[in-house]
Amino acid sequence: MARRRISAADGRSALAAVGGAREPLPDRNTTATAVRYTLEELAHRAPGNSVEVRVPPHGVTQCIEGPRHTRGTPPNVVETDAGTWLALVTGNTTWADAVRAGKVAASGQRSGLADVLPLFPSTDDRISE
Repeated sequence: MARRRISAADGRSALAAVGGAREPLPDRNTTATAVRYTLEELAHRAPGNSVEVRVPPHGVTQCIEGPRHTRGTPPNVVETDAGTWLALVTGNTTWADAVRAGKVAASGQRSGLADVLPLFPSTDDRISE
């Protein structure tokens, strides 16, 4: 299981401040905290090492059960910007819409995250401690 670096209180506060990725995003530190917290939450809810999710420059995590990746470029990679990531995790955009719009680069058989997103839809206030 991934180790938590951001407290639930700090993560919830940052996530509330980004407001589902409304543009413009808040300051860099708040945005980074929200992104990192949600990446930690993704790793917690969908543990594994078969998919690498990158949100440069703020963070990266591995998730989803399957073959473990150990060296080089992972076979299953998802990469997107902070605004798109936060919109995905809050349910303000769908996986299909983000991919169709070219806002997400996803490669590999296991790289689709539609089954695990959104993490924090507006009607869902469950946030893991």
